Amino acid sequence: MKHLVAHVVAVALGLSATTAFAGGPVVIEEEGQPEVVAETPRTGWIVPVVVGGIILCAVLCGDDDEAPVRD
Repeated sequence: MKHLVAHVVAVALGLSATTAFAGGPVVIEEEGQPEVVAETPRTGWIVPVVVGGIILCAVLCGDDDEAPVRD
């Protein structure tokens, strides 16, 4: 009887020991670095407006020197 109980206990321990390792190793993957995207500058429209205003003023104001009128 003791021989049968010893076999049953050995089989029970063997089965429970294998289920303890059933999950396998835990592999943790490292996440990549987040991508940093720079915002567009809010003052990007100021330079073209100022340059356009200067050019427009130069064209419209122009040269005030009028040619003399000959009679």
